[in-house]
Amino acid sequence: MTKAIEALKKLVDGSDNMVFFGGAGVSTESGIPDFRSTNGLYHQEWKYPPEVILSHTFYKSNPEEFFRFYREKLLITGVRPNAAHEKLAQWEREGKLKAIVTQNIDGLHQAAGSSNVLELHGSVHRNYCEKCGKFYSFEDILHSEGVPHCTCGGQIKPDVVLYEEGLDQRIITSAVNAIANADLLIIGGTSLNVYPAAGLINYYRGNKLVLINKSAVARDLAANLVISDPIGETFSQL
Repeated sequence: MTKAIEALKKLVDGSDNMVFFGGAGVSTESGIPDFRSTNGLYHQEWKYPPEVILSHTFYKSNPEEFFRFYREKLLITGVRPNAAHEKLAQWEREGKLKAIVTQNIDGLHQAAGSSNVLELHGSVHRNYCEKCGKFYSFEDILHSEGVPHCTCGGQIKPDVVLYEEGLDQRIITSAVNAIANADLLIIGGTSLNVYPAAGLINYYRGNKLVLINKSAVARDLAANLVISDPIGETFSQL
């Protein structure tokens, strides 16, 4: 066990009110690509840039191309939680971890058994008719063709936050409260590039801040511990 892992273990062992703030890097070890790395979605060739396709304007103006991209790149099957998801679920069962604040939309935290998961950007596992509100599952959209429509005729929209759309204020409030009251905040698998989500860590009032990310983050943090290794690999040693 390295000194960094020993230090992380000591912080975790001494905490009973942890909060985890995570991003795409938490799920890459499960086989889900992130956005900004070399092999991420932003570095793949499409007719339109991913950030354009995943915008509210594009969803409304070109839904056929939106859903083609959405099914191919965001509806990823056969993936399972990795060591990071499993460890966080364990800490929640033990009463140490109070909340997971995630930018991910893949539902892997819940698949691992976590219950208090605050999904800032929504989930691919929830879809709803824009006309009548009827719920549709991940599989319903995956196995549909073209632009999916409800039995009532309305268009079905994934419950994910697209560019140009605002975050759910109830989720934001819960995340702020959890972070503000945490005695230990672990930030993992995120470059802290995406706002307003990344700004939520400003509400942390404690003095035990851990950053686990393979690359440098987009802002200066007064972290007590910085680990530049994959988060699943890191958590598997705890």
